[in-house]
Amino acid sequence: MKYAELETLLLSYMDASLDFPFDDKTAVFKVAKKMFALIGLEGKPLSINLKCDPEDAQVLRLQFDAIIPGYHMNKEHWNTVILDGSLDPHLVKKLIEDSYILVVKGMSKKEQKRLGFE
Repeated sequence: MKYAELETLLLSYMDASLDFPFDDKTAVFKVAKKMFALIGLEGKPLSINLKCDPEDAQVLRLQFDAIIPGYHMNKEHWNTVILDGSLDPHLVKKLIEDSYILVVKGMSKKEQKRLGFE
């Protein structure tokens, strides 16, 4: 999966935005100002950090070599997904969606309702 495709997918979520708060090489995708994905633009291969349920994170790391503890992140709650072509694109899209939903579920009920979660 190429960066342009990832960016389009990530920005398709309700209230998603792109920011570069750390440097011009690290794309941070947020929902209502809370990060749900991070991409190091210079990585070869490209990789994406995604929030993950801690139990699911462990299972995914055991199942897939291309899913590792979140690089420079809380390793209990974040995974780094290496986009080396070994993962099914549908799985990558599901992991992105799960990350977005986890972040939204951590918001206030009012904010969740505004984003279509009830």
